[in-house]
Amino acid sequence: MGAAGSRLEKALGEQFPEGERYFGLENFGNTCYCNSVLQALYFCVPFREQLLEYYSSNKNLADAEENLLTCLADLFMQISSQKKKTGVIAPKRFVQRLKKQNEIFRSYMHQDAHEFLNYLLNELVDILEKESHAAKSDPETSSPSEKIANGPKNSHPNGTQKEPLVTWVHKNFQGILTNETRCLRCETVTARDETFFDLSLDIEQNSSITSCLKNFSSTETLNAEDKFFCDKCCSLQEAQKRMKIKKPPHILVIHLKRFKYIEQLGRYKKLSYRVVFPLELKLSNTVEDADAEYSLFAVVVHVGSGPNHGHYVSLVKSHNHWLFFDDENVEMIDESAVQTFFGSAQEYSSNTDHGYILFYERVVAGSTS
Repeated sequence: MGAAGSRLEKALGEQFPEGERYFGLENFGNTCYCNSVLQALYFCVPFREQLLEYYSSNKNLADAEENLLTCLADLFMQISSQKKKTGVIAPKRFVQRLKKQNEIFRSYMHQDAHEFLNYLLNELVDILEKESHAAKSDPETSSPSEKIANGPKNSHPNGTQKEPLVTWVHKNFQGILTNETRCLRCETVTARDETFFDLSLDIEQNSSITSCLKNFSSTETLNAEDKFFCDKCCSLQEAQKRMKIKKPPHILVIHLKRFKYIEQLGRYKKLSYRVVFPLELKLSNTVEDADAEYSLFAVVVHVGSGPNHGHYVSLVKSHNHWLFFDDENVEMIDESAVQTFFGSAQEYSSNTDHGYILFYERVVAGSTS
């Protein structure tokens, strides 16, 4: 990427952000699914900062047992501490560790970037929770990372219920959905909360993220074979059910369900539908806030006409510039180019580059968090 790197530096010139690094990632045979997600996470600034803080709090990482968290922290550290501003890095240790740990990612077949992101975030949480429990049982070795991993303690007056551990991964990505079911006979509402790291949305042709979110939260009537067992009526009743975002996350990750199983074909098909995703998104109807505002900072794009082959690239916003990451290559793009990844208005189109995973950061009024 020598020439491309210097082109990028020339393009940014004086505007090259202080202390920022733009590095492509080497592909180890179909690892674009991994590279594109890693770039999106690297430019998720609060996540990057906490990961680097974890790294510096655990300077003896070399002695510790290697895991996906240590490999990711090491990779982010390598990128952020480069002397050059641009170039290419080989995420070899991280990819080897991923393959060693999960056989799904061992083959050279086309992998799903969303499946990888999900696996990675859950794995990071597991590691942080284990470290926190280990540190608690051995107060001598209590490290700063345990304090970071732990988050604020909420003690219960009765002292019986154990508060679930809130790691910095949760603090960035976790939101809460509430599943409300209203019995149509007695009007009793049963609400069940569930946490999420990303929202998977069904998509329709010529739609928008806002309309997909509306459909996600729309009311559904449960009747006939789908009746709901109402505890108050002690019987099966017709009911209305809907899903609402109770607590929006700091980083909202939206996964567009572009791969659909088609019964008649007996296989998955890629939906190339045009789904408009705005640069600024308002989440209305959330329980906690009337409106939560978000700003788009990364898009993982699936390139290709089918679900079992193709390529992944990512678009990233950094210091008000948009960049295009395609494995080793990094180039600047115009903000208006983001629209070319909405999808195709016609079913058969030569454009096969479609937004697949969207990363939005919460805009907090009067704050830079």
